[in-house]
Amino acid sequence: MVNNLSEISAEMLVNYLYPELSDRWTVQAEGTFYRNYNCDVLDWNTDTAEIQLSRDSFIQLLPQGLLYRVEKDGKDRKVNSEELKSRKRLLLDMFQPFDTFSFRSRLALERQVSSLLETRLEHILSRYFGFDLAAEQNPYIRETAVLLPFVSHLRGNLYFVRDLLSSLFRCEVQLTIGRYSETDNTRSWLPMVRYEMSMPDLTPEQYHSLMDDVRPFCDFVREWLMPVETVCFIEPKWKDAGLSAAPVLDYNTRLK
Repeated sequence: MVNNLSEISAEMLVNYLYPELSDRWTVQAEGTFYRNYNCDVLDWNTDTAEIQLSRDSFIQLLPQGLLYRVEKDGKDRKVNSEELKSRKRLLLDMFQPFDTFSFRSRLALERQVSSLLETRLEHILSRYFGFDLAAEQNPYIRETAVLLPFVSHLRGNLYFVRDLLSSLFRCEVQLTIGRYSETDNTRSWLPMVRYEMSMPDLTPEQYHSLMDDVRPFCDFVREWLMPVETVCFIEPKWKDAGLSAAPVLDYNTRLK
């Protein structure tokens, strides 16, 4: 899992965002000097399919003496510096087709690796967890199912489930830990956790549509991520805009 988004490779990023441009990208390698404080991708233009990378060009593989003419007497140092920059830019343009070919080859390899990993994941989920990822239609379950191979480390992590709900539904989630008893008997109780997802802007129609996906997803979370003895409640909290303010009745008001 990538904890730092700046560490994502350019191949993975553009394959995910712009798969239709995989055979059109033109690379401009700016050098690994920029990599110390930038992402792998410095900039891109989807209209022209040009991408700037903080990577070395193929010219870095050649001996420096074959590329630059360096004066040893120190005269006209400023002029020589400008000349070196100009020559370097010309050489980068000359080697751009090689850099582009290399980048497109790595893009194709990244697509193949991603396809193999996805196939392997579906096989693992089907064989060892009895879960058919291809047949699952619920979007929240599909996103969470990829965590099943790590469920032995995640089960019972109540705060991870809170962060998972917050990420999936893009809302604030409040976690409450307490005790549960159907008979109100303090001598016989079970651990209880309650997740309240704040969704105040939903309309009734949006709420009921969301609940069609939330209910089976909550069952999935209880089955795979909650301890067996724990009672778990996952509740979206919402309010209709028309009923947001409680009515105040006058003293002599009659209800009919």
